Order: sequence, then C-alpha cells, then structure tokens
Amino acid sequence: MTVRGQLIRFALVGVVNTGTYYGCYLVLLTWLPYVAAHVAAFVLSMIGSFFLNSYFTYRTPPTWRKFLLFPLTNAANFTITTCGVYLLVDVLGFSRTYAPLIAAAAAIPITFVVSRTIMLRPDPAAYAEPSPAAAPASASPSASAPVPSRAARIDK
Repeated sequence: MTVRGQLIRFALVGVVNTGTYYGCYLVLLTWLPYVAAHVAAFVLSMIGSFFLNSYFTYRTPPTWRKFLLFPLTNAANFTITTCGVYLLVDVLGFSRTYAPLIAAAAAIPITFVVSRTIMLRPDPAAYAEPSPAAAPASASPSASAPVPSRAARIDK
C-alpha cells in the first residue's frame, strides 16, 4: 500500500478515533474535571486506535510489541493536545467543549509519522536466527553442519 493510501486510511481512523475520544470526553465530563476527562478519554480512544490502525491503516497484525510501543505514537499527540486544551481553555478562553477538537487537529501530522514508523517496523524476532536446539533433527550429516552467522553470509 502506498504512503498516500495509508495517510487516507489514517485520516479515516483519525475521524473515528476523534469521535470516540470526543464522545468519551463528553460523557466523562459530567463526572470529572475537564483535564481528567481528557486523559481518560484519550487512553480509551488510543486502545481503539491501535487496533484500527493495525488492521485497517497499515494492514499488519497487532502484536504485543506494537501494542506496547503504540503509546509512543501518541506521546507527542498527548502532549500537544493536553497543552492545547489547557492553553485554549484557561489562557485563551475557548469553550472546554470544543477546545479538544482544535488541539487534536494540530497533532495529526506528528502522530502519523510516528505511528507509521512503529506500526511498520518489523519485529526483531523476524530476523532472529534459529537456535541449534530448535533445529529439527535429521539423519543427514549436512543437518548438523554449522550455520554461518549473518555477518559471514553478508560478507560472501
């Protein structure tokens, strides 16, 4: 899939994610202060965003490694949106109802770049060489021959 296609899918996931976040934010706002509602809604929507980006945007299977790294994709987003919500509400006097939408729009480009990097990075296990203990036993003498290291294979 092309970067352009991924960007379009990322934008669609972003719309769904923003709707999820905003819906959660408004519900939580009835019980919590706006910053706490923002944080809780952000975490819930980030989990949904991980699965949508895995399956729909990048078409890659979710793994625990990616799931654990995915919050890094949102670290910049979280910082920008949290500071943005505070700045818009407390400093500039915007409505606390609409401030998160404006702050979220400012964070989109950074989130895409970091998300794409993490979601498409191959797992290190894909490059691991099989251990001799894991190799199947065989009656042929070549099966017990040592396997050259990756460096030795590259140098030849």
